[in-house]
Amino acid sequence: MSEDAANRVFHLGPGGPAIRPPGIGLWAWGSRSVWGYGRGYTDSDLRTAFEISVNRGVRFFDTAEIYGGGRSEKLLGEFIRAAQARDDVLIATKFFPYPWRLRREAVVRALRKSLKRLGVERADLCQIHWPSPLMPVETMANGLADAVEAGLTRAVGVSNFNLKQMQRAMDVLSKRNVALASNQVEYSLIHRQPEAEGLLAFCHEIDALLIAYSPLGMGTLTGKYTPDNPPPGVRGRQYNPVFLRQLQPLIATMRAIGEGHGGRSPTQVALNWVIAKGAFPIPGAKNARQADDNAATAGWALTKDEVTALDVASDLLNVDDQD
Repeated sequence: MSEDAANRVFHLGPGGPAIRPPGIGLWAWGSRSVWGYGRGYTDSDLRTAFEISVNRGVRFFDTAEIYGGGRSEKLLGEFIRAAQARDDVLIATKFFPYPWRLRREAVVRALRKSLKRLGVERADLCQIHWPSPLMPVETMANGLADAVEAGLTRAVGVSNFNLKQMQRAMDVLSKRNVALASNQVEYSLIHRQPEAEGLLAFCHEIDALLIAYSPLGMGTLTGKYTPDNPPPGVRGRQYNPVFLRQLQPLIATMRAIGEGHGGRSPTQVALNWVIAKGAFPIPGAKNARQADDNAATAGWALTKDEVTALDVASDLLNVDDQD
């Protein structure tokens, strides 16, 4: 393992700011239906997770207007102001293409509302959350360029776009002299489609950042869940005992590799695998323990042989039956 590999730095698009992994994804901040906000964790827990993350060098925080109906953005803004940490963090948020949003002006209007909830004048990254059959990619991309020209965001990206959609967005943005900084997609040891579909390679080719959401498989790659202890709620229906039974050999491989690095957790192994692939992971953090575990991903790296071993163990999963 080289020192460079252990301290890898990514850039938010061509010529963008340098950021060290991991970041933090804020989907769970305000999400009652999927994550149980208000039951298993509180605003106080989230604030502690934020403070620990910032104190340990985490810089990138990704939210969205639909997370908790805007609650996620409000909490992030509150925590940043309380910690006087605006200069220490990069704020990423997302525009959601609701069916009634049909024109490019909707992107700027929605971003202004997001910035008001966040309590900041400008975002560091504004992303389109999903493609839409009602709002063409070209319309969305022009809306992003308008947001840059209005001074509302430093950089723009997309999320959940396939390769062709990403290329279409990039073509429009380039005509407006705006770089496509990123594509945020699901990517983990149990969801490797960005590799298979060439999306990861394309991001590397154009110097765009592939931001990996759910890099821990919605918690299944932490080793916490077993066939006898599945995740609660909707996650338990998606990742059922059959899948969790198939997952255990991969978890065992992760534990063995982690032990070889001084007792690293499956969480840290899973995140380091994403980093080794050249993607930027944004795991969630709902409490102090998760924030500490995520932050401890930095400063060490998997060997090439370990990455290969994890690839092989991942390839043996019969995940198609779970889709």
